[in-house]
Amino acid sequence: MLLCNTLCIFLGFSLDGVLGDPHGWPHIVILYGKLISFLEKKLYDRMDRFRGGMILWICVVLAAAVSSGLLLFIAWKIHFVVYIVVGTLLCWQCLAAKSLVNESRRVYTELKENGLEAGRKAVSWIVGRDTDVLDKAGVIKAAVETVAENTSDGEIAPMFYMMLFGPVGGCVYKAVNTMDSMIGYRNERYEHFGTFAAKADDVFNFIPARLSALLMIVASKIGGFDGEGAARIWKRDRRKHASPNSAQTESVMAGALQVQLAGDAVYGGVVHKKEFIGDDIRPIEADDIYRSNTILMLTSWLSLIAVICVRLIVMIFAGYGLSI
Repeated sequence: MLLCNTLCIFLGFSLDGVLGDPHGWPHIVILYGKLISFLEKKLYDRMDRFRGGMILWICVVLAAAVSSGLLLFIAWKIHFVVYIVVGTLLCWQCLAAKSLVNESRRVYTELKENGLEAGRKAVSWIVGRDTDVLDKAGVIKAAVETVAENTSDGEIAPMFYMMLFGPVGGCVYKAVNTMDSMIGYRNERYEHFGTFAAKADDVFNFIPARLSALLMIVASKIGGFDGEGAARIWKRDRRKHASPNSAQTESVMAGALQVQLAGDAVYGGVVHKKEFIGDDIRPIEADDIYRSNTILMLTSWLSLIAVICVRLIVMIFAGYGLSI
């Protein structure tokens, strides 16, 4: 089983690298989103908002764990090859590096070829802030910040949980992360209803975010970026965010690219005051989107190597234990 799950992770990673998330294909995140919306309608006005949000979270996590676990159990009973196919498909859908690269590069292309308004529209698909007020530098910064944050959320965190618990771990993480992205907001509707989902996502991402930052520092050095600056800014600015996790990777990216990220942002017409992350060594430019993608992909490959090494070590020790 350890070997099969390791193969599933490797093949899922490879599929994501080749295919990404093809538009129109079924996806577990869409299924989780529909379940979250359905339960929100049922629970939002039925009880105390915090308790309703907590029950929604428990139901969705259980649904993700039971459905993926049952699917894999049935596949194993049929044949181990069927298990590998199903596990590979689940692991593939838990990863998002390729789609993140594609979507951020669309921002680059639109900005370069069709101007600011097209760039604003393209970046609106991958960020939650108001994009109609962004200037060119703001659009680029938003894209780079999204790549930095999602290096953890979209790639390293699911890899971490797949390393620990196989495809089921990845599916549970995606359910947790999807709930945070849908209801984990501090606004009038979700101030209480989404609190549990937001806090749970912080807990689930606490270790992966820090592992992501360390891997990104190594990736920055390998890729010829400012690795020393990445480490220095990470140490200094990794807590400059309301979230305990987001600034971990944003600070590394800012240091590696020698640019300044974060700062004030507008959400729903309201300005949210935020500290700057990084030093303003040079102005941010469109090519920084491509540079951030390079760091993302190098970090992803480092995570794959680390995951395979850890699981191989476990298999060796497990085999040794069985032999004695």
